[in-house]
Amino acid sequence: MTMNNKTVISQFILLGLPILPEYQHLFYALFLAMYLTTVLGNLIIIILILLDCHLHTPMYLFLSNLSFCDFCFSSVTMPKLLQNMQSQDTSITYAGCLTQMYFSNLFGGLEIFLLVIMAYDRYAAICLPLHYSSIMSLKLCVCLVLMSWVISVLNSMLHTLLLAKLSFCEDNVIPHFFCDISALLKLACSDIHINELMIFFLGGPIMVIPFLLIVVSYIKIVFSIVKVSSTRAIHKVFSTCGSHLSVVSLYYGTVIGLYLCPSANNFTVKKASITMMYTVVTPMLNPFIYSLRNRDIKEALVRVLIKKISL
Repeated sequence: MTMNNKTVISQFILLGLPILPEYQHLFYALFLAMYLTTVLGNLIIIILILLDCHLHTPMYLFLSNLSFCDFCFSSVTMPKLLQNMQSQDTSITYAGCLTQMYFSNLFGGLEIFLLVIMAYDRYAAICLPLHYSSIMSLKLCVCLVLMSWVISVLNSMLHTLLLAKLSFCEDNVIPHFFCDISALLKLACSDIHINELMIFFLGGPIMVIPFLLIVVSYIKIVFSIVKVSSTRAIHKVFSTCGSHLSVVSLYYGTVIGLYLCPSANNFTVKKASITMMYTVVTPMLNPFIYSLRNRDIKEALVRVLIKKISL
């Protein structure tokens, strides 16, 4: 439909993942199991942190927000993907597409900020242990979390509003399994120069600056560890930071891999795999990484279970 020479598209078609028809049911079962695991794992982490007073510390405040972010990030894309895999109709409304893009950008950005805050928390705990309680006060922790939310919301809202001003031609097929901003920009038939500038000037720093801050934090931690002669102390530091480093490596490794892929119009198997890694696999693995490597989480689980059984 056109109005005043502007094409109005009421819906988009999501091509989904490049999976052969004979493997659709197998992958559907796999993705459903992964999504349910993501939801259950992250909810358990959040509930444990809420119920166990021993986990009411800055580190676990940030972890609970990270688990909530992972839960929401996966929920933005997976239910629609699962629905499309079982349906002949893979369309998504224009409003639904913009909403999906908004929340995927929001939670993707929020995860980055939470990871850098958690790196700063580890730096303060290891390099400045005597001043940790005064540095990581409740007021500062809440402010850091709120600031992360506000920046993520505003950044995502800006990109969504700019994209909403674009007009789209007859081509409404998105070669992706969700409404990714780069895929939508390729379908626009109006000038996308401002959109690309905003992605470059805002998206670039949001990715790069937190990554550099995380690297600097861990360089300082490594130098602090080198000064310690105790093997036990070194082991404790590595066990404390290991979970966070694993999550950072998983998230940034896949995102960097995605953006280093040569640009192409087709949604290749390689791009599909990398995108699935940071939108589905990483949120699923985070609870396992923190629970399996974290003694506090395991002890909290035991305490909560004993308390429930005793009641």
